[in-house]
Amino acid sequence: MSHKEYQGPAGGWGALKATTTHLLKSQNVAKNISNLLKANQDHGFDCPGCAWGEKGIPGRFRFCENGAKAVNWEATSRRVDGNFFAKHSVSWLNQQTDYYLEFQGRLSEPVRYNRETDHYEPISWDNAFELIAKQLRALDDPNQAEFYTSGRASNEAAFLYQLMARSYGTNNFPDCSNMCHEATSYALAESIGIGKGTVTIDDFEIADAIFLFGQNPGTNHPRMLETLSHATKRGARVVAFNNLKERGLERFTNPQDPLEMLTYHSNPTTSDYFTPKLGGDMAAVRGMVKILAERDEIAQQHGESIFDREFIAAQTQGMEEYLAIVAQTSWEQIVEQSGLSREQLEQAANIYQHAKRVIVTWAMGVTQHKHSVDIIQEFVNLQLLFGQIGKPGAGLCPVRGHSNVQGDRTVGINEQPSASFLASLEQACGFKPPVSKGHNVVQALRALSSGQSKVFIGLGGNIVAAAPDTSLIVQAMRGSQLTVNIATKLNRSHVNPGHESLILPCLGRTDIDMQASGEQKITVEDSFSMVHASSGRVEMHHDDQMRSEPAVIVGIAKALLGAHYPIDWQAMADNYDCIRELIEAVIPGFEQFNQRLDRPGGFYLGNSARDLCWKTPSHKAQILANILPESIIPKQLIAQTNAPIFVLQTLRSHDQYNTTVYGYDDRYRGIFGEREVVFINPIDMANLNLSEGDKIDIKTLWSDDVTRQIKGFKAIPYAIPQGNIAAYFPEANVLIPLMSFGDHSETPTSKSVAVIITRHEHDSLDVVVQR
Repeated sequence: MSHKEYQGPAGGWGALKATTTHLLKSQNVAKNISNLLKANQDHGFDCPGCAWGEKGIPGRFRFCENGAKAVNWEATSRRVDGNFFAKHSVSWLNQQTDYYLEFQGRLSEPVRYNRETDHYEPISWDNAFELIAKQLRALDDPNQAEFYTSGRASNEAAFLYQLMARSYGTNNFPDCSNMCHEATSYALAESIGIGKGTVTIDDFEIADAIFLFGQNPGTNHPRMLETLSHATKRGARVVAFNNLKERGLERFTNPQDPLEMLTYHSNPTTSDYFTPKLGGDMAAVRGMVKILAERDEIAQQHGESIFDREFIAAQTQGMEEYLAIVAQTSWEQIVEQSGLSREQLEQAANIYQHAKRVIVTWAMGVTQHKHSVDIIQEFVNLQLLFGQIGKPGAGLCPVRGHSNVQGDRTVGINEQPSASFLASLEQACGFKPPVSKGHNVVQALRALSSGQSKVFIGLGGNIVAAAPDTSLIVQAMRGSQLTVNIATKLNRSHVNPGHESLILPCLGRTDIDMQASGEQKITVEDSFSMVHASSGRVEMHHDDQMRSEPAVIVGIAKALLGAHYPIDWQAMADNYDCIRELIEAVIPGFEQFNQRLDRPGGFYLGNSARDLCWKTPSHKAQILANILPESIIPKQLIAQTNAPIFVLQTLRSHDQYNTTVYGYDDRYRGIFGEREVVFINPIDMANLNLSEGDKIDIKTLWSDDVTRQIKGFKAIPYAIPQGNIAAYFPEANVLIPLMSFGDHSETPTSKSVAVIITRHEHDSLDVVVQR
């Protein structure tokens, strides 16, 4: 391993070099250059990476470094088929790294696990479908099956998937949204009546201030860097609250600007940078509101107000109760919990107060805490006090991860479907869908681990690597009667099979999808509620047996339910226009769905809160009076030890997207050739008598008898608040208890895990879990 501070900006020549390296690794260079020029273009394919929207400037390429990695990773010439599995046992594959598994290439034929030989073996598609149907029909209750969805699935695939499972009789739809932005969906629905952001990409062009919380766009959604850079160029204040110093939140060189590239010039992406403690964002905003409320009291003495009193009176409910809670919150608690001084919060409040149009944006650094719902509602409260929702250049912007995680929820991947959705589904499809609440991710994994649920079907994703409490999830998968993974690449979930296990290879975003009626397109929804078409451009080899996700779902549905219950399934696979017509009949906002897909850039689904239509019980936006948590670390955990307690967060490296590891470098953080590292404040390292590169063990504090520990990770000094540490996932997921989740959202608390650190004394297993 080497650790060397990265001197360059985000983007620039470093991004160009990394893109070139991954082009070469794909062994498909010429075709992938052509593919990249089609990414996020009209009549091209939607990037399989993040959900950031596009401005749609003609003549520009529309992919970032990490988008290029995703395209190259998917459009490789390497193949994983029956011959590959004949050479490698599942036990041997399970000993390999996540990088190794996915690097082997595209899955190209369906396979079934043979427990006696410990190898996957080829199986025909029809036999695979019949095996799934037989196992599902044998269950005592449809609710013993879990239908997991990755955000990579298209609107068409996700709608068919929920239609099949609800026709079968369950609302068990654990999905990746449960592990990332569930707090957003819950918090916004309660506050403003809709679980989506209220801004469009155009709003960033005219905002006077943009406040960013808990996100690292340089790695997780790099196309946002150009948006932020443009904002700072025109004089907007871009204010970052992020507990690590990240290069993408400091400066950026646009690879599409020849002058910037040739002169090695870079532009700031933020004007102000604050580093709160993990979980301290709510306290930081509470401090800003406390300052602004005190100023408003003074202004009222002169017959004025800094709040938008007209907006508050007409559009909101709950201001007085909230401001009373703010007044009761002590500065001592605000400063201690936020990790920011009163002077720093005064600075942030000044910027906010003097901006006419403000956008507040956040990501998973906010949504994966016990009190995440309260944090997000604190953002909403601030915006409502100043009337910063429902006008151009202002609003709320959750930045989603996978490119269609928001769309999947829109078209019905929801374990708690609304009564109106179920009624529309019944009317359009002619069957009675189940009404009882289904399982989210945490509930599904608990049910599988206890034996309550017996079948797991995954539409994309990598649940073993993505979920917390890794060893428990491995046991849950291996104890299942059947695991089915519909996937493009080999991953950790596939090498932890159930008693029966299938891997079903599917087409990716870059692939041409040819069905009976001709070449097909699918659709996705971005973070700004824009729906647009995606058409792959890569031709499959004649030996490839991959099928599209809709075709795979239809195959299962026909075997399980019959060819015509509740719809003509084959018609849906033959022509995706038929799926979209059904979506149009069921879900508001998709009127003339097929016709509107030809619009450049797609079409806008709309947002009720943006239109000042509040779909809450009171028909007003709710200013909610939540109390700051007493402590980020629960007091019962503090009592377990006399050692210093640290708060751990898991995060991605720059050579990674979600659980997909593209390589072992984290360029912007200066890490090369290693992933088993822990970022620690230099003062904390000195107090622990640690030097850079020293090996340490990390153990979780939790209220059960399970020992969760990782061993031999290397300590790296980093600009992170004292008392906070960070490590990569999935390596550190073993430290997160499954039962440590957010209030209301049940999202795993991946950004606030209480741990203790000890020096690593001798080489042993990297991961220790004792139950």
